Parts: sequence; structure tokens; C-alpha cells
Amino acid sequence: MTTAPIEIDTSGIDLADPQFATIEAWSGGSATRSAYFKKLRDDAPVLFAEEAVIEGFPQGPGFWSVTRFDDIMHVSRHPELFCSGLGTNIPDLPVEIAEFYGSMISMDAPRHTRLRRIVSKSFTPRMVARIDEDVHVKARGVLAEVGGKGECDFVAEIASVLPLQIICEMMGIPRESWTRIMELTNVILGGGDPELTPDFGTLLAASLEMAAIAQAVGEDRLANPRDDLVSALMHASVDGESLTPQEMASFFILLAAAGNETTRNAISHGAWELHNDRAQWDAWAADPETLSPTAVEEIVRWATPVIHFRRTATEDTEISGQKIAKGEKVVMWYESGNRDERHFEDPHRFDIARTPNDHIGFGAGGPHFCLGANLARREIRVMFEEIFRWLPDLRITTPPDYLQSPFIHGIKRMRCEFTPADVPRLPHASPA
Repeated sequence: MTTAPIEIDTSGIDLADPQFATIEAWSGGSATRSAYFKKLRDDAPVLFAEEAVIEGFPQGPGFWSVTRFDDIMHVSRHPELFCSGLGTNIPDLPVEIAEFYGSMISMDAPRHTRLRRIVSKSFTPRMVARIDEDVHVKARGVLAEVGGKGECDFVAEIASVLPLQIICEMMGIPRESWTRIMELTNVILGGGDPELTPDFGTLLAASLEMAAIAQAVGEDRLANPRDDLVSALMHASVDGESLTPQEMASFFILLAAAGNETTRNAISHGAWELHNDRAQWDAWAADPETLSPTAVEEIVRWATPVIHFRRTATEDTEISGQKIAKGEKVVMWYESGNRDERHFEDPHRFDIARTPNDHIGFGAGGPHFCLGANLARREIRVMFEEIFRWLPDLRITTPPDYLQSPFIHGIKRMRCEFTPADVPRLPHASPA
């Protein structure tokens, strides 16, 4: 399916204005921003912009907006020139708050290297195999819950449930807390949307509550290790160093955001595009072995669940000939890079057979490439293959209600209908 950018008169737009994508741009999906990003890519691919005024914070010094694929790759793959430790959000936050929300993504080497090595060491082949098998069990269980209804909210009852269950079980969160974790992640990543996160106090309270839940689990596994991922995390040691319960709590917030919210949004965006192009739905359903690998990558490219991340120049440098001074902020607009006509053929066409497709939906390489990329791929693939098998005539009945956010390309709700089905559950692959 081809979705051309919405025609917007940009002739009088001041592209340095932080409101260049205003009004419905952050609450109407990527199509509402396409014309603006295209104009930036064509006319001002590295452009200095003022920062928006945020109540309770001093206005920031501004940032360089980077919108072309190759420039985003350059920034991401040169951490010695563009660091993460001074913040990955556009506004400046105290370092302790940035690390609390971002964990490893808001750190640089050597601390980032240490934490990533500890976390990676915990994903043993046996642990990964258990999680991989459990994705299938959980996906089937999700559809078993809704199969007899004939209709439901696709986001809340299908797309959200699978990654939530996988992450919570991986991290040892008690089952009675799973629904609350979903509510808290909605608030944490809902910044900018008054329905979900009306003020900073609401955001901070949600973050502290989630951290307390995760920290309690970490402390328990330190004292009473089990055969699970959290115990492996808490007892893993690299060069004599281990995760503290506080670091585990921060890591959980990162996982809940990256592994839950972003995967659910990719599944939701994919369902909407496939609903609008039934020929591609039917083609994938008929030949999942061939099309699943390319379809998953195209869903991630198209959705680009994380719209942007920021870096800070560590020295005077350049991006495509534009001088960048030491200490200046650089913002990588992944959503724009994944629509760059210089890199992708017909980028506004959703094509589940697209190849090659070296998108930047999981980041653009470098030390901060998404740690959970393979798990996300697995969840997206299995969820759609299970839908094709058990709810083959599923159709979306209401347009997406998009999250109003310049950071997360989210869908809050989107109803669907299907012929009621008795979906059989699979035996549990791992302990609850």
C-alpha cells in the first residue's frame, strides 16, 4: 500500500520554529508529519531549531535537527563524537533523572559497556530458548482470551498484552502487578498527551512506583535466587561488578518502555496497514515462511515506534558540511530517516516483501542498538502468524487514535471485529 505524504503548504513555514510540526502533527500519525520532514530532508537536512518551552523548566539552548538516513547513521555510529550521557531526550534533565528513565541508553562507555555486558551475559542460550518458546504460548493465550468475543480493542486486548506478559514474566514481576505495569508504562511514555500524562508530577509518580515494584523483585532474587532471568541478572558479574537492585529497577523501566510499548505499537501499526491492504494480508497469511522475515522488518520501518533520540557533540565537528560546536545537541529523527527517498525506493509504500530494508527502526547501529530487537521481531512475527491462523478475517473497525507525542509513535486504541473462534491454548513453556 502506498501512503503519500499529506499535502501541506509549507511555503511560509519557519523550519527553525519548534512548532514546525504542530497542531495535529503529533496526534495524527506519521502521514501528518511527512511533508514537513520531506521539506527538511530536501532543503535543510541539518537545521538548528529552538526548543519548546516546558512548564517548570528553563528553555533549552536549542538543537540541530538531523533528518536524512545517512546523517542519522553517522551520528549514531560515532559515539566518540556524539555522546548519550548528557541526555537522550531533547530537554536537559538532571543526570540522575535521565539515567533513572533511560538506564543504559543515557550512558556512555565505560559505564554503558559494563552494564550492557552484564545484561548480555544473563541471556544464556537456555534462557533465550525458553523466552522464544514462551512467545508462542503467550501469543496463543492472548487470542484465546478474545477469540470468543467477536470484537475487541486491538491495542488494549491484543497488541499490548503479548509484550507486557513477556517482559513482566522475564523480569519476575508478580502476575497481580501486570495490569498496573501497563498503566504505568502508558503514563511514562505518554508525555505530551494530556489524556495519559497531564503533568510532570504524574510522570514522576508513575516512574517511582514502577521502580519500587522492580527493585523489590531484584532484592528478592539477590536473597533468594531462582531459575529465572532476574536471578541471572542480579548474580551476573563482569570484572567483579554486578547490577545493584536500583540499576535493575532502572533497567526494567527501559525494558518496559522499549520492549512493551514499542512492540505493541509496531503490531498495532502493522495491523492497520494490513487491514487497509487486504492483498498483502492474504499474501502473508498464505506464505508466512517466506514473507514473515521481510514483513516484520517493514512493519518496524513503517511504524518507527521511537520517533527520535538526542545526542550531544563531544567536540567541534560537522554533519554533511554543517559545523556543529562542542556541547550542542543533535536530534536524530528516525521517522524521517525511514522515509528518506535517498535511501529507500518508494519509501511511502508499505510493502511486506521489501528488500533490502536496512531501516533504523531499532536505532541506527552503534553501541545503543536495541538490545531487544530480536525479541521484538519474534513477538511481531508470532502474533501475526497466530492471528492469520485463528482470526483470519480480523478487520479494524475504527481508525487509530494516535498518541499525542513527539517521542513515541503510538496508537492508544483501535477497535476490531472477527468471526468468533475457540482458540486452543498451548501448554506453558516457562513458569509464571
